[in-house]
Amino acid sequence: MTDNRNMFIAIGLSLAILIGWQYFYALPQAEKQRQVQAQQQAAQQSQTPPVTASETTTQPDAAPSAPGAQQTAPRAATRAQALAASPRVLIETPRVKGSISLRGARADDLSLSDYRETVDPKSPNIVLLSPSGAPEPFYAEFGWTAAPGSNVALPGPDTLWTAEAGAKLTPATPLTVTYDNGQGLLFKRTFTIDDHYMFTVKDEVENKGTAPATLYPYALVSRHGMPHTQGFYILHEGLIGVMGDHGLQEITYAKMDDAKPATFKATGGWLGITDKYWAATVIPDQKVAVDSRFSSSMLGQTRTFQADYLAAAQTVAPGASIASQSRLFAGAKEVAVVDGYEKQYGIDRFDLLIDWGWFYFITKPLFLVIDWIYKLVGNFGVAILIVTVLLKGLFFPLASKSYASMAKMKALQPEMVAIRERYADDKVKQQQATMELYKKEKINPVAGCLPIVIQIPVFFALYKVLFVTIEMRQAPFFGWIRDLSAPDPTTVFNLFGLIPWDPSVVPVLGPYMMLGAWPLIMGVTMWVQMKLNPAPPDPTQQMIFNYMPIIFTFMLAHFAAGLVIYWAWNNTLSVLQQAAIMKRHGVRIELWDNIRGAFRKKAPAKG
Repeated sequence: MTDNRNMFIAIGLSLAILIGWQYFYALPQAEKQRQVQAQQQAAQQSQTPPVTASETTTQPDAAPSAPGAQQTAPRAATRAQALAASPRVLIETPRVKGSISLRGARADDLSLSDYRETVDPKSPNIVLLSPSGAPEPFYAEFGWTAAPGSNVALPGPDTLWTAEAGAKLTPATPLTVTYDNGQGLLFKRTFTIDDHYMFTVKDEVENKGTAPATLYPYALVSRHGMPHTQGFYILHEGLIGVMGDHGLQEITYAKMDDAKPATFKATGGWLGITDKYWAATVIPDQKVAVDSRFSSSMLGQTRTFQADYLAAAQTVAPGASIASQSRLFAGAKEVAVVDGYEKQYGIDRFDLLIDWGWFYFITKPLFLVIDWIYKLVGNFGVAILIVTVLLKGLFFPLASKSYASMAKMKALQPEMVAIRERYADDKVKQQQATMELYKKEKINPVAGCLPIVIQIPVFFALYKVLFVTIEMRQAPFFGWIRDLSAPDPTTVFNLFGLIPWDPSVVPVLGPYMMLGAWPLIMGVTMWVQMKLNPAPPDPTQQMIFNYMPIIFTFMLAHFAAGLVIYWAWNNTLSVLQQAAIMKRHGVRIELWDNIRGAFRKKAPAKG
């Protein structure tokens, strides 16, 4: 019974590995190849004359809606040329740099001062927002729309707004731009920004004419072109939002390609477009009812994606004024910052902007503990090692019972072998006698599985933390590990960099040849842990258990280095913990005997 259980566990783990390989590596690689092909095709199409759209998109029933994607300028050759095509007001804060376009009064130029594209400190800063006409437009727009058929002249993407000379948007100095429509309506838009990534946008309309006007405030985030995505199953990238009772909504770019607009009626909430580490979201007043929408359309030969909301109509009478306020989050999804905005502005479940996954109740607390320890020790890798020790201590009572049960089972090995020999031809009686022995000695045969079961949710929670939290991005450990969220960059196949050759370029086998030092260390610790117990008598089981460390080594070579370091350290602690418990129960530790036996030449079979 015990042998069969171990075999089933091994087979189950092997299947989990194979499935994990498909989700975490094989499928993402195929998706990346598909995206590369799509980008190449898009690049070829972009050589054709651009199509400029000036009309807005309305719903079939003629109800007002937020404007659709609009491109106001021919596609420029570079982002710098697109920026130079319109007058701008600079944005300068400790954490972001960019500008507000006076043509359309859009937030369409933003780079993040604290983040770079690679671990090289001289690499370019991360660019989040880019203007229409740039190679990859991504911007936020605010304003007013009117019911279809209305003749009110409203500012649009081509409208040139006016700002005071020398104006600049900083945390200490708001930016106010104005536009007079020539029909008695004066539009005023005021941008403010804090020390991090939150813009507050206040739109006001003053009616100096003789007729009332009915307007609907809106805000949107628009992205042109299919963006590059990580393509991992456990990570959402695309359109995202929380809309009241509808809860969290996540729609990938692929699903929006040909889908009809997804609409939601809610009070407050937020919505936008997210990448792995960055996002741009518009946030209405949390007490205002809005019609939220995710949509996708073709602009010429370019696919566009948009998240927008439309608030209730406001009527501005002659001599009166109306106002609407919204916010724009555009920046890095830092946990403390995002959580802080949720509390400061009462934004409904804004912390879900970070993809904590199904194990939210484990993943987020685990990150908060790691982050707290990091602030004490100054190294996320060391923090992970300390958290592993804490987890081992937390689950020690349960693990102690499990290892104690395993120790008792090991002590009963001679009797179990005798039972197998006595009932060699009767498997039913063999299992019955084994279970009676367990009952007599008060042993739970399933208890040995508990350490594995306990480790699985923690493993995936830590994997999620390493993969989605920007705090782990480019976080160094020691030596050659300069980014805990990326795989170990070394490989044994070029002697860890001593040979000037890149094995990854080898056709077909290249990805499998990126086998770094830490995955090898992990494999050795796993092998040692398995050798702590005697080899199972069944040759098939022996083969499965012998190959499992090898399979895990190649599999985890493509996982985040921080996860591999955790696994190696966890294995080491498990070996020490199990050995101590076995010794306390008087069970002989055969680790060194089993290791020597693995390298000892087997005697030829007799007869």
